[in-house]
Amino acid sequence: MPEYILSIILFLPLVSGLVILLLKRNSTIIWLSTVTSAITTLLSGLLVLQFNANEPGFQFVHWIPNWIVSGRLSIDYMIGLDGLGLLLFFLTSFLFFLSSLTTWKNITIRIKEFHFCLLLLEFAVLGIFSALNTVLFYVFWELMVIPMALMIGVWGGEKRIFAAVKYLIFSMAGSLLMLAGILILYFKTGTTSIESLTLIFSDQYSPELRIFVFASFALAFSIKIPVFPLHTWMPDVHTEAPTVGSVDLAGVLLKLGIFGFVRFLIPFFPEISLQAREIFAILATIGILWGAFSAMVQEDIKRIIAYSSLSHLGFTLLGLMSFTEMGVAGAMLQLISHGISTGMLFILIGIFHDRTSTRQLSKVGGAASFLPVFSVFFVIAMLSSVGLPGTNGFVGEFLILMGTMKYNYILGSIAATGVIWTSVYLLWLTKKFIFGKPMDLQGRSVKDIEFREYIILIPLVIAIFAIGLFPKYFLKILEPSVNTYLNSGSVRMIEERKQSLLSPNFDYKSLSTTPMSYEDRLGRYKSGFEIPILEKMNRIFPVETESESNSILEEFEIEKLDETQKEIDMINGENP
Repeated sequence: MPEYILSIILFLPLVSGLVILLLKRNSTIIWLSTVTSAITTLLSGLLVLQFNANEPGFQFVHWIPNWIVSGRLSIDYMIGLDGLGLLLFFLTSFLFFLSSLTTWKNITIRIKEFHFCLLLLEFAVLGIFSALNTVLFYVFWELMVIPMALMIGVWGGEKRIFAAVKYLIFSMAGSLLMLAGILILYFKTGTTSIESLTLIFSDQYSPELRIFVFASFALAFSIKIPVFPLHTWMPDVHTEAPTVGSVDLAGVLLKLGIFGFVRFLIPFFPEISLQAREIFAILATIGILWGAFSAMVQEDIKRIIAYSSLSHLGFTLLGLMSFTEMGVAGAMLQLISHGISTGMLFILIGIFHDRTSTRQLSKVGGAASFLPVFSVFFVIAMLSSVGLPGTNGFVGEFLILMGTMKYNYILGSIAATGVIWTSVYLLWLTKKFIFGKPMDLQGRSVKDIEFREYIILIPLVIAIFAIGLFPKYFLKILEPSVNTYLNSGSVRMIEERKQSLLSPNFDYKSLSTTPMSYEDRLGRYKSGFEIPILEKMNRIFPVETESESNSILEEFEIEKLDETQKEIDMINGENP
């Protein structure tokens, strides 16, 4: 593939969006938007097939040096994908294609403007997942906010203006702090490269300033996840947003915060991240339970699913904070799984609302009696969200809980009850909504799933069972990203960055090598509530070859010998 293939895929939605502004016929606009998203999905799928999971670092890199030069400021255009970025990139194009199909009937006003916003939003999100420098990342991050706010405020429900303004305030508050952090990083280090900032000497600025920059990034990403108690914007936005907005928000946009933790927060500030991980882990656990209990008392089905997202994304953050191989791999896989299952639930609720004009639990019921095919799809999506073995939801949550129990059995035990509470409210919803007393249709004839809707739903069902039954393929793609995350947050890496002891031959790709054991990697940063299980039980990515295994052991033995020699030298020095 040409080196600029990623740029072609990235800018395709933007170019089509600009062309749409020149068109007048609504049918042409809708078709162009849908075809553009379809082509983007196909090309993204080719990237997945071409991705080499055994090659470390970023792939499909397109680099234009000195893209923007102004005085001493020089910014490169650099985009590329690692395993996590690749799967989220494909998930984005895939869900936006399905979203485009859902607009054919439920978007009836300002069609040109809507599809321009949709394609602009797709361009921005794809850019976030592929940007390899902080300035480019921030440009895409800010660009994402405007079309989403417009989609809520113009095409949303009765309280759409309130929801749009709330979303805008929360988003901009976090973004401005992140901008301050990015500027400080640039003026202190002289670089905007993500690779360079991950390896750079970390004591170039004071501890207080490091804490401020860390907090600025952490707040921006925590708002976007959202982390309890910064979640209050999310239920209102989901409730008032059009179906397309809810699908894109739950399926893709909520993933940006977790992605920010993986790409920026932990690699840039590993020591502070390890010191603060108990706080984030506790907040994630509270979010798991708060989301589940809040979902139980909601009347609007959309709000139930919105609060379920708070609970599920709490699991992903908890997995990241475990700093175990299982927990981190499960968290990354859960990002993909949540986008599929929750996106499908929002699509189904949108389909039901289009036919019955209601989402209120007190007014719905017995959908299986008049929408049997719809009910089958809904039950599949619900079981995926619950985490039934064989579906995509099971693999990620299982790995997260295993990793969390290794890291902190108290938080792991509390979080495990979240699986039970999720089953309670989703099964209760299904009993009432699908199998309860049939609702009064007031003589209306309600059609079951149509051909266009089959095209939307069947790929989602395939994805649910593909990840659930064949997780190894997806975990293999994620392996370099997991290793980079774990190695960048290791005690050894922290100390070497502090003392500027990194070898000249050590580069970003070196972080993709097999990490050391949990105990050796975290050292003094262990929680103190670990369960002492065999290390091999906590590994999901086995060492590929005997020689690689020997090299890791030799490296460990050499390090121990060096420590022993230092102790002998100290004894000799004190007692000549």
